[in-house]
Amino acid sequence: MTKSPPEDAQSRRAVKPVICYPVDALPSAPVADYVAAFIGAPIVASATAAPREAAAIRVPAGHVLRISSVGGPQVGDLNLFNANNLQERFYSGKTRALHGAHVSTGDRLWSQLPYLRPIATIIADTLDWYGIDDFGGSVHDVIGTRCDPYTGNLLGGTQYHHCCHSNLTRALADETGLSLAEAEPLVHDVLNVFMCTGFTRDTGQYFMKASPVRPGDYLDIFAEIELLAVLSACPGGDCSAEHSSDTAACYPLQMDVLAPRAGALTDWTSPPVNQYDGSHGR
Repeated sequence: MTKSPPEDAQSRRAVKPVICYPVDALPSAPVADYVAAFIGAPIVASATAAPREAAAIRVPAGHVLRISSVGGPQVGDLNLFNANNLQERFYSGKTRALHGAHVSTGDRLWSQLPYLRPIATIIADTLDWYGIDDFGGSVHDVIGTRCDPYTGNLLGGTQYHHCCHSNLTRALADETGLSLAEAEPLVHDVLNVFMCTGFTRDTGQYFMKASPVRPGDYLDIFAEIELLAVLSACPGGDCSAEHSSDTAACYPLQMDVLAPRAGALTDWTSPPVNQYDGSHGR
């Protein structure tokens, strides 16, 4: 039964919001120092995520992972793991709560509980000019989950195997030697690199639109710990129409690992895991 709004409905709507997790107390990421350490940096490792496939690469602590658009507009779904402990991995939900629905230069990527520490920092983003458009869309979101075969089966009865979830599962299994059954539970919600998304103003639904990315654009991610990065070149291409498709134009995504200049970052250390005592009141 539909109820009439209360007499004070407008005043209730007018209550000012409060930021849930103010980050003023967090130490600022030393982005300028990081950037300076990689001027003229050499590439020491590379991997390419082919269209509708995924690739993995290991990134030593204190190095940079550069994700580049090559060939044409393409979005990617990124998983990040502690290379020495796959149980510690990227936590998109807390990253979103701390930094917002979309991330860019200066934002940090956090690991899940009980570790909860910055495992990576974005230090350069050639799409930072995009900002927030008139639809409420922006790039590099941490709100989407990843296209997966289970939702496709639920909504359309399909058996599609080259969605990002399956791509990430295969690539993680291939890199680590795990079986598909062992690897799949480790695949987690992603950083949607280059993807342009938001929420509709009227219904609040998650939307996507054509990515503004073009060949030559890149995102530089500083590894605060030793990382295993797994990246899927989404089967939706630039995600202008659909995200699980064998017909959308798709292009590869390049991953390069950059080493810091000799003598740079000599005083830098990886952040420790969260210092909560783990007692949970017992």
